[in-house]
Amino acid sequence: MLISQYYDSHHFYEFVFFTFLAMLIYKQFTFDSAHFLPNVPARHKCNNVHGHTYKFTVFVEGDLQKEPGWVMDYADMKKAIMPVIEMIDHQFLNNIAGLENPTAELLVIWLWNKIKPRLPLLKRLELNETSSSGVIYEE
Repeated sequence: MLISQYYDSHHFYEFVFFTFLAMLIYKQFTFDSAHFLPNVPARHKCNNVHGHTYKFTVFVEGDLQKEPGWVMDYADMKKAIMPVIEMIDHQFLNNIAGLENPTAELLVIWLWNKIKPRLPLLKRLELNETSSSGVIYEE
């Protein structure tokens, strides 16, 4: 077989395509929680109890699997993440162990530590408190 025939063959294409094609996929969630920031000055607006509808994006990285043609089933991502979100959805974050000072930065680290053991391919988390403010945490 000539090398050019080998490179054009379907098997080589499948080998290259499915062996070296790493992808970053994501799933988005929302949750609602209340909190206040105890370590800001008394006059700071975040020293008062308030709430957010957080937008939360979870990224996993892995190789594209030949069968079934994905990195990971989105349903499996949801199964791994929802128990963690249920711990904080419609809760007062300051009352949750490890979130006594629930800044977005500390909350995303808390989320990482809860999700990573359940989702080994976890690569990145994005957490938005508002449409214009958020934090990114990645491995």
